[in-house]
Amino acid sequence: MAGAAKLLSRLPVLKSVRMAALPYRITSQACSGSASFELEHLFKEIPEHFNFASDVLDKWTQKEKDGKRPSDLPALWWVGEEGQEVRWSFEELGLLSRKVANVLSGACNLHKGDRVIIILPRVPEWWTITVGCMRAGIVFMPATVLLTAKDILYRLQASKAKCIITNDTVAPLVDSVISDCPLVKNRVLVSKKNREGWLNFHDLLRAASDSHQPVKTLSQDSMSIYFTSGTTGYPKMVEHSCAGHGIGLIVCSKYWMDANPSDIVWGLSDTGWVKFAFGSLYATWIQGLCVFAHGMLQFDPKTVLSCLAKYPVSIFCGTPTIFRMFLQHNLNSYKFKSLRTCMSGGEPTNPELQEQWEAQTGLKIHEGYGQTETTLLCATGPGMKIKPGFIGKPCPPYDVQIIDEHCRPLPPGKEGDIALKIKPSRPLGLFLGYVDDPEKTASTIRGDFYLTGDRGMCDEDGYIQFLGRADDIILSAGYRIGPFEVEHALMGHPAVEESAVISSPDPIRGEVVKALIILSAAYQSHDKQKLTAELQEHVRKQTAPYKYPRKIEFVQQLPKTISGKVQRKELRKKEWARV
Repeated sequence: MAGAAKLLSRLPVLKSVRMAALPYRITSQACSGSASFELEHLFKEIPEHFNFASDVLDKWTQKEKDGKRPSDLPALWWVGEEGQEVRWSFEELGLLSRKVANVLSGACNLHKGDRVIIILPRVPEWWTITVGCMRAGIVFMPATVLLTAKDILYRLQASKAKCIITNDTVAPLVDSVISDCPLVKNRVLVSKKNREGWLNFHDLLRAASDSHQPVKTLSQDSMSIYFTSGTTGYPKMVEHSCAGHGIGLIVCSKYWMDANPSDIVWGLSDTGWVKFAFGSLYATWIQGLCVFAHGMLQFDPKTVLSCLAKYPVSIFCGTPTIFRMFLQHNLNSYKFKSLRTCMSGGEPTNPELQEQWEAQTGLKIHEGYGQTETTLLCATGPGMKIKPGFIGKPCPPYDVQIIDEHCRPLPPGKEGDIALKIKPSRPLGLFLGYVDDPEKTASTIRGDFYLTGDRGMCDEDGYIQFLGRADDIILSAGYRIGPFEVEHALMGHPAVEESAVISSPDPIRGEVVKALIILSAAYQSHDKQKLTAELQEHVRKQTAPYKYPRKIEFVQQLPKTISGKVQRKELRKKEWARV
């Protein structure tokens, strides 16, 4: 720790637990009984330079040293599948992330603005590498370990990444496509083993210095890129700035979490989704709270419930699907002694789920609404009245409205587009744009508004109800799935003459992928049950397995427009009318 102590001795002392070094101050208690609080000057005086690692995390290290943060509260509390634990303080996180920054800029020869893809499960290295990227000014691009080789190839090529960091499971997939990715200069393996052509992360880390001067990054410099599904093409690259998430997500922690200084927060999500960064990085650490995580490779309700009963997790965030899976188990056998706040996001929460969860646990589910392109836009924070079927109210300072096609605000009870006002000033937290796609970026703007692509309505009290996607994106168990990729994968099978992919209602996942397929002449007489299983397995191999169609229907024709485009909206409307 000597190197870390030497560096920390040169850091300025933070004056206030409210993060006074940041360009905002909070003037009243978060989410009081009236469910409103004032965020004075939030996002209005953004500094020219901002780096989350040095301007936030290092300040919390100093608070630890000064005894102004609970000494027994880790910054990261990680539990492995075999019960092993990692508890890092902010000082230890700082030391390790500085070593990672030296590895990236040294052995990996990466410079400010270079891009690196990180494909790792929930392991401690994910946090040190991500924070190390921030320190070095390197743009990090998280991705899920569920990707196929084809998915990885697309991301490497489209992003122009110069480095990829992953584990033993994903490395063979990378090797199978790396010859088509000449811009990738280094492959880094997070493993106890060595692999030909790869740098070993742990060997490099041991040899690296823990002294590192953070790169000076502008608030509007690119910090991260997330891949999100599209309706008519491959995933788009959503770019966020250093201040956009680093400062913007204070809204999440102050309005939605209503956190106390000693809170332990568990945001259960895949590392490849922006939701993971919401709860397990920015929103939690900007308040100096403890991030809790479990390294399970596959979601297991019993494991999560046991952890909630065993560990002092006070704030838990999951998707409605996760809560529905919890309800399939005997909750009376679990005692959640510390759990105070339950939050849900990623997909709509239905009234029945709210009622059943509260009846069995005594806890309410506080819903939140945001996107890969934004921070938290709407929420039902602690202290607010929960209205079943509504996602809550707009979070200060965002001006979220329901508008018509002419950008006119609609009265309560009228369906329209959920939109964010971005003029006269563009609010902090909104993405910089879709990388290398100015036309797609421009398509999200109508008049003075950013269009979320979602439909909704508001009531007389200003609560907003989510009614569904305006496009064909499928929201299943918190995953965003574009129909294009599934249709494209299906068309690679000789049995498929034509296909259309839509959402279909599901009691557990909310909705699932359904494929309507016109068979080619050679397969008309095949056994449909066997063919269904074959097509599902085919899609699993062609793209990420969570995208495969859980339902398949063989049809003779598909409704089309005059120009020959399949009318997914009509098919979806018909499918949901069966409920």
